Amino acid sequence: MQAEKYGIVGGGIMGMTLALRLAQQGKKVTLFEAAPELGGLASSWKMNDVEWDKFYHVILLSDFGTRGILKEIGLEDKIEWVETKTGFYMNGKLYSMSDTIEFLKFPTLNLIDKFRLGLTILVASRIKNWKKLEKVPVTEWLKKWSGSNTFNKIWLPLLRAKLGESYTKTSAVFIWATIQRLYGARRSGLKKEMFGYVPGGYKVIINAFKQKLIDEGVEIKTSYVASEIKSAASGKAQISFTDGLFEEFDKVISTLPSGLSAKLCVGLSDTETQKLNNINYLGVICVAVLLDKPISNFYVTNITDSWVPFTGVIEMSALVDKKHFGNNNLVYLPKYVSPADPLFNYSDEEIKKFFITNFKKMYPWLTDDNLKFVGVARAKHVITVLTKDYSVNLPAITTSIPNVYIVNTSYILDGTLNVNETIRVAETKLKEITG
Repeated sequence: MQAEKYGIVGGGIMGMTLALRLAQQGKKVTLFEAAPELGGLASSWKMNDVEWDKFYHVILLSDFGTRGILKEIGLEDKIEWVETKTGFYMNGKLYSMSDTIEFLKFPTLNLIDKFRLGLTILVASRIKNWKKLEKVPVTEWLKKWSGSNTFNKIWLPLLRAKLGESYTKTSAVFIWATIQRLYGARRSGLKKEMFGYVPGGYKVIINAFKQKLIDEGVEIKTSYVASEIKSAASGKAQISFTDGLFEEFDKVISTLPSGLSAKLCVGLSDTETQKLNNINYLGVICVAVLLDKPISNFYVTNITDSWVPFTGVIEMSALVDKKHFGNNNLVYLPKYVSPADPLFNYSDEEIKKFFITNFKKMYPWLTDDNLKFVGVARAKHVITVLTKDYSVNLPAITTSIPNVYIVNTSYILDGTLNVNETIRVAETKLKEITG
């Protein structure tokens, strides 16, 4: 009996994980990626002589899905675990908030506000049934537990930074998932943040993952741009490509963002198309900066001042040994925006100037001489906005087109977007595809 043939569109972590698991079940899998290399949002780029991730990524102790894959591809024992610190930029000043004492000393909040902020985090960390939170706006839930002062000074700026104006339609699941993930990063007892990375970054991971797929018999086709997925006359599922070629499979999976999948898949019902198009995405514009000196000892600096155009400051070199960056310091300046945001129409040079001008205002001692590289990475469909009753309104992954499935990160229902959650969706949805 011939093995079932599967075609997967999209060679990011989702597509790669699905391909691996299907191949391990004895399926014949072909993985298609439009870009020249696999990886998607986990791909890397060159910054002068340094090669590292385009977008920032980190591994948590609680990321068992990621660590499981890394073990299979021979990299789990290579993870470097580091204790990190967290900062806040508030009213033009930097503050550390990395332990209980610093939390108690934190300015702008009185003792009652601090108690309520701590209580909010504790309550969220202990909630098990997240589905109840889908009906509650995040603003309402945070005000209830933290109070108006803490909400306005801490939570509201952070929500705006992470979600833009989409925070107004986001449910409390978002903050619950964020707190759950960060709580899982802390060791019991000492409660210190332990983050990890693989030396060489995701380039090393993607290369090892790709080799594992090849070893398992997966056929990988890069620079293949899909133009259509539909039922073929034979009853099988067909993928057509922009160069005019097409291939037929027993089953086809699109891992592309929901709206793009809706355009790609011919024959969806009106209800399916509407549900896919109703999923709200946020994109990201991320400026990477190589500096000849560190700017702080914080891995993450949360920003509550509204004049700063980026979401936060991620100082990768507070986590990763600087030898991996040519003894430079790598900083990411991300901004999360709607895919329709005018910022996406700006040139790289305009974005660099806009971000770096404000970066220097935050750290006035920085000069152009300190900047060794500045680059702009952008992606329009990154995070799905967890709106009210989000899980109820999602379409099924099994479409009305026979043998065609749509699986992507919009099926992260109770987590934040990261590699671990992406792997979890791929592995849990697999049963619905092969069943």
